[in-house]
Formats: sequence, structure tokens, C-alpha cells
Amino acid sequence: MSGHASQVTIRVRYAETDQMGVVYHANYFVWFEVGRVEFLRQLGFSYKDMEQQDGCAIAVVDARCRYKAPARYDDEVVVRTHLRNVRESLVHFGYELLRAEDGKLLAEGETTHVVIGPDLKKRSIPEKYMAVFKDAIEKGSTEARAVSSEQPVRS
Repeated sequence: MSGHASQVTIRVRYAETDQMGVVYHANYFVWFEVGRVEFLRQLGFSYKDMEQQDGCAIAVVDARCRYKAPARYDDEVVVRTHLRNVRESLVHFGYELLRAEDGKLLAEGETTHVVIGPDLKKRSIPEKYMAVFKDAIEKGSTEARAVSSEQPVRS
């Protein structure tokens, strides 16, 4: 995982499961959105602020999910979200969904977003957000280097 990460915990509701008692696959994308919105809040602004104050939105242009293990009713699921990349008008997030009880990886995914204005045309990310995004990526890189240097070398 690269970049500053945030996490939020969600408890699986009965309505999110299918006939087999497993979380319906599309709900993982809803949880990605929950994680993404919380990630922005932890960076110091909200998605709502971006839209209302700065007239920009981040439209999903690609979404992927790799399912690893089932989540079931009443499980607590930890949604970890991080910023993978940011460019002039593109933002790329990564996600991990883990069962809180045992840390089991349930799914991992990513979404790519194009920044658009009220006219739905591509535009640049306002500088105040770009600076925060770049700082989050840099902090995450520094944290990752510190963690990897602390890991014992195995032969």
C-alpha cells in the first residue's frame, strides 16, 4: 500500500447479503466510496466542499475489485483507503477490506477518477487539493520506507 492511509469500520447489514448469506459483490464498491469520503475528511476537507466551494467533482472512470474471502452478515469490515497516484486531472485510490475479527483480507480494489467541473468537462484539480494529495503521497512514501527499514532481513 502506498500513500497515507485512512480506515473506517463498517458492520455488515443483513440487507447487504445475498441468498447465500454472503455480502453481495456490488456492496464492496459502496464501501470503497465510504472509505474514499472518509479519507478526504482525514486529509482535512470533504468531497462536499470540493463540489460546493470549488465546483469540481471526481467522477469514477474505472473501478476494480478482487474478491479474496466472503464477508457475512454482522461481520465488522475495516475499509483501508489510500491514494495511489494523482495527476493534473486524475486521482487514483486503492482499497483493502479486512475482517476486523481476524484481519483476513476480504477484497482489494482500486478506483480511478477524472476531475470534472459543473459542465461535466475534465478540469485540473484545484491547487489547494493537489498540494494536500501530494503531501499525503509523500508522507505515505516516507512511512513505507521507515517500516521497510525496520523489517528484519530474512535469508
